[in-house]
Amino acid sequence: MVFSFRLASFIVFTFTLVAIQSNSLAALQSDQLMTIGGEPVDKSELVYLLSKGQSDNPAQGGLSREEFEENLERFINYKLKVKEAEALNLDQTEEFISEFSTFQETLKAPFLIKNSLEEGELRKAYSRLQEVIRASHILFQFPPNASKEDSLIVLRMALKVRDEIASGGNINELAVEYSDDPSAKMNKGDLGYFTSLQMVPPFEDAVYNMQPGEISSPVLTSFGYHIIQLMDRRPNPGQVKVSHLLVRIDPDNPNGEDIAKRKVADVYQEIQKESTFWDEIVKNYSEDLATNQKGGALPWFSVGSMIPEFEMTAFSLTEEGEISPPVKTQYGYHILRLEGKRPLESFDNMEKSLRSKILRASRSSLIESQVMAIQKSRYNFQENDGNVMSLETALKAKTVATYADAMEEAGLTTNELFAIGESRFTGSDFLAFVSQKERIPGVDQNNFDTWYTAFVATSLNKAEDQDLLRNNKEYQMTLNEYRDGILLFSLMNQEVWQKGIMDSLGQRAYYQKNLQDYQWNDRVEAFLIKVLDISQANTAKNFVSGKELNPDLSSAFKNDIESANPLAFQTSYGLMEIKDHPILSQANLSEKYQEIEANGHLHLILLGEVIPAGPKDFSETRGLVIRDYQESLDQALIQRLRSKYSVVIDEEAKEETFIALNQ
Repeated sequence: MVFSFRLASFIVFTFTLVAIQSNSLAALQSDQLMTIGGEPVDKSELVYLLSKGQSDNPAQGGLSREEFEENLERFINYKLKVKEAEALNLDQTEEFISEFSTFQETLKAPFLIKNSLEEGELRKAYSRLQEVIRASHILFQFPPNASKEDSLIVLRMALKVRDEIASGGNINELAVEYSDDPSAKMNKGDLGYFTSLQMVPPFEDAVYNMQPGEISSPVLTSFGYHIIQLMDRRPNPGQVKVSHLLVRIDPDNPNGEDIAKRKVADVYQEIQKESTFWDEIVKNYSEDLATNQKGGALPWFSVGSMIPEFEMTAFSLTEEGEISPPVKTQYGYHILRLEGKRPLESFDNMEKSLRSKILRASRSSLIESQVMAIQKSRYNFQENDGNVMSLETALKAKTVATYADAMEEAGLTTNELFAIGESRFTGSDFLAFVSQKERIPGVDQNNFDTWYTAFVATSLNKAEDQDLLRNNKEYQMTLNEYRDGILLFSLMNQEVWQKGIMDSLGQRAYYQKNLQDYQWNDRVEAFLIKVLDISQANTAKNFVSGKELNPDLSSAFKNDIESANPLAFQTSYGLMEIKDHPILSQANLSEKYQEIEANGHLHLILLGEVIPAGPKDFSETRGLVIRDYQESLDQALIQRLRSKYSVVIDEEAKEETFIALNQ
């Protein structure tokens, strides 16, 4: 078992919540395992960290007694270093505060109410994408600056028309007569096929809860009241790619449609001939200037992306290369050719684009209002309606810059506006909030409702943050792990890593003190030729036979022999240790030239001077010295901290921790 703390500076954050063993953490949330420097350390912290390691390696099973003791010692060393970092005020530096604050904002996202609602909307949207819907509607808009009475009149009209449809009236004919949707004169209220995230949320929610033929009650959206009749729902066909040829209808010519109809019929007949090429026909006859020079090619599209007549024709084609009969749209007459089809993508592939669509204005506002409603209920939000109304009356005609004077004049600064649990929020708190924010993007900066709503939302969000810290054990543990990890990194960087790299005098002193660890074994200058192609062995033998070893010989062999037969030889030259070398350990060091068979290959060996065992020069082993010096600094730090801070372990709690980790 490897004990691993995931330091923030060492890893790529995934923020995937790691499962903790079900029988351990819940049972050990507040029991003290030890004290370090008089401060308690809960056994739940050790259980959490070790359980993460076990979750990463589920096949490893529980901890042995020996492993547990080793990990406990590492944990103590870890906590000692964190305590020392706190004593050095490393948790007060600007760098720490900035890094930890950024991390905390990112970490809390998966735990927030907003995240769960967004995830729910994502899953709902993808589930609905499995189907496409065809519906017709009649829109009843409100007059400008509508009063409540005006709204009731519109509602009564919507109900009257709904009753007429329910009694056998045709919604498409009635749409021409009643609908305030400008497109109804052309499409008679038929919206064609569409799918999730293509309509405003209330409209989408209504149609996805209807069955074909069903007529809705009035559905209120930002456009007005809708009466909807669901015509069809079917599996989503995915995406289609087509190319097209367009013959336009001249609106200024009384015979324009007849001319276009005859022309497209002639083109369609020409396409049927085997000798014709689609791209050439499109280039010569299509009046879509954006596509006629590229074979009429259009991008991939899904249901609800094109005008209904064009879209239905495109999705009706089944074989690549299939060509449709002419189809009329508002743009003229089209002939389509199918280029390809593909099914709906997986949730993982679509998640990013779905999230982007869900977080657009209308749906984002809907989620925010739902979040606020849940927060108000969960955190016992109580509003003083009278005081809020007085504040609104005093400020609604004022600019933000004059809020303070207006509130002071009206005596509203100490009035309680609302409470969240035991916390009270007054007019002064509202003023402080307004003064801290320069502006709220995308809204009238002098709108009282906007500022007050933002103040309430910010206060509720802070209450949720505090609730997470108090009551969500997993969030607490993860946040504390990364806080301590950042502190540990800072301390180690200051006391061990950078010191080990920069302290050249300390490196030299450590090298001299531990010279026995930096020794060469007996070495020999050698040139080795491994023969891979035995048919070329004599070439190599003839080259080295009778020659004295020197660097030029190695270079000459590479240039003259090995370069001509790159797959026939492997060579190495230099000063090499003899003891553990697979070839030199078998050589007779008194013979300058010899041949050795080993591991299925012939090796030609040319030997030079033998150098007896002795110390390595500092420059030859500086990297290893720095590593060992850093390790010695780390051990010295641990010993110093164990002397500085008392460690008192509760043996009973320790045993309970061991048992919990092995359940």
